Amino acid sequence: MAGRVEGKVALITGAARGQGRAHAVRLASEGADIIAVDICKKVETVELIAASTPEDLAETADLVKNAGGRIFTAEVDVRDYDALKSVVDAGVEEFGRLDIIVANAGIGNGGQTLDQTSEADWTAMIDINLAGVWKTVKAGMPHILAGGRGGSVILTSSVGGIKAYPHCGHYVAAKHGVVGLMKTFAVELGAQNVRVNSVHPTNVNTPLFMNEGTMKLFRPDLENPGPEDMKIVGQLMHTLPIGWVEPEDIANAVLFLASDEARYITGVQLPVDGGSCLK
Repeated sequence: MAGRVEGKVALITGAARGQGRAHAVRLASEGADIIAVDICKKVETVELIAASTPEDLAETADLVKNAGGRIFTAEVDVRDYDALKSVVDAGVEEFGRLDIIVANAGIGNGGQTLDQTSEADWTAMIDINLAGVWKTVKAGMPHILAGGRGGSVILTSSVGGIKAYPHCGHYVAAKHGVVGLMKTFAVELGAQNVRVNSVHPTNVNTPLFMNEGTMKLFRPDLENPGPEDMKIVGQLMHTLPIGWVEPEDIANAVLFLASDEARYITGVQLPVDGGSCLK
């Protein structure tokens, strides 16, 4: 039985670990080949979240191969359009086509109220979490259009792209901006049968969420909070009795939007949020 994205090629950013890795493995398990990119080094202003590494990206490659897919990897910063385009062009040359774009790369930094957020934190956030999404689609779209088969673009936003949270206003602004990109791309590319949607995860069990800074932000009343301490607060954010979801939960949504099962779905904000948007 053919996979749900059999024979297709997917570009995924932020693929070294976390959600990006889960997307790569899930799509590969359903027949796709993967162009996987990640910066694989520290980003300035990101202090409390450990950087992804070349070893992380290599592990993703192994997992994709074990899932039955081919993979092309590259270390690239999504802020650098020329480098990103060069990598995407090389990946498409190797695999012969591009059908799916998952613009997933993102950072977390800061932790101040919006009026106290530094210009450096703001700039890095907007350049990666918003402009980097635009540059990813811009780099890949010529190849999708050249194929003449249509395609699917999935942009990683957040529940923070639907509602606001304190102490991460620059993140909220970027993720709201991703929705604007999604809707505009959907309108502009629909005539070419390119569908564009966004996914809106709640807390996800990845290094971007499971780190010392986030734990202290959730539990400022404790000197050394851990995941179980954070879970108590996380449960208050959801309608379902959970503190967070797993990367695979988001990957299942990405697979659905990438597949022909969603062939008439475009311009949609899809929360994977345990009911967080109901609160």
